[in-house]
Amino acid sequence: MDMNRKFFAFDIDGTLLDSNKQPLESTIEALELLRNAGHFVTVATGRSRFHAKDIIRSLAFDNYILCNGAAAFLAHQQVYKNLLDEEQLKAFVAEANELGIDTAFVGMDTAKRASSLNIGIMDEAMRSFGAQLPELDMHFPEEKEVYQALAFYGKEYEDYFDDRYSKLRFVRWHENSVDVVPKDGSKAATILSVAHQLGISQKDVICFGDGQNDREMLQAAGVGVAMGNAAPEIQAIADKVTASNDEDGIWQALKELDLI
Repeated sequence: MDMNRKFFAFDIDGTLLDSNKQPLESTIEALELLRNAGHFVTVATGRSRFHAKDIIRSLAFDNYILCNGAAAFLAHQQVYKNLLDEEQLKAFVAEANELGIDTAFVGMDTAKRASSLNIGIMDEAMRSFGAQLPELDMHFPEEKEVYQALAFYGKEYEDYFDDRYSKLRFVRWHENSVDVVPKDGSKAATILSVAHQLGISQKDVICFGDGQNDREMLQAAGVGVAMGNAAPEIQAIADKVTASNDEDGIWQALKELDLI
């Protein structure tokens, strides 16, 4: 087994959690083995702390990268933040509203929706990862820091906004929703920054994920592992494809890589 200290980053939904939104026993054991071996272990998720706190607590994570890399915590202390550009966010929300697209603001510890144009689409997307429909509060950005936004639209607007907002990036996580994140931000950029702070080289960064918002971190990692339930295009860019999140995929990959 390679005993050099490594940096392990795990997505939550579709990776750490199975289809029933629970961690497998094999995943819990794998995390414990990695920690006991002295490795750095972190969550890297699109969720905010508000939406990730139960998983962070139940899986005993001291370190977590949230909001698609917009925030990083080491030993529960925030060491990095990258907020959305206020003017571009305001313009985007206004344009989305004109197009009949609902949006929501995501702070570190709460989320609020900016509109109620088609509540059904928003509610279904939020429930897909166990979250409730955010309360309405159009003035949230005036009072709280906004780490990312959510916009609820399907493939009909897939590339529509990309070139219209130079400081925003749109990352699909659901068939009817995208994360709106800072253009210069990603899970990958924050992971590599934190690894550098810890003195861990890029080749010793191992990332596990399944979604479109995991693409960059799987490509940037020394070893990028795609879950068996990941879309074909995500599996195609990974260094390794393991079993699904229902079939001990994390445990299997770590064993095959001789990391546990």
